[in-house]
Amino acid sequence: MPIGSALVELEIPASSSLKDKRRVVKSVIARLRSRYNLAVAEVDYLDDRYRAAIMLVTVANSSGYAHGLLEKAVDDMASWRLDCVIAAYEIEIW
Repeated sequence: MPIGSALVELEIPASSSLKDKRRVVKSVIARLRSRYNLAVAEVDYLDDRYRAAIMLVTVANSSGYAHGLLEKAVDDMASWRLDCVIAAYEIEIW
């Protein structure tokens, strides 16, 4: 049973406070959870108002499906009109 994870680093250049950052990150997390049924959490840069790192995790029947689902979620996230930009991402399958 493969477990897939994607670490996504976001840049939030228009953030003027940690409150602004939380609003953006919460919006991204809620969308990902509802559209893709993934476990999602903010995992790094908690005190930096211009950056965020979120982890997406899924369990699937095949590693190909898990990788494809995570790729699709990240690609879809890049097309959303949000106040953040994907700086980098990395997908791992165990």
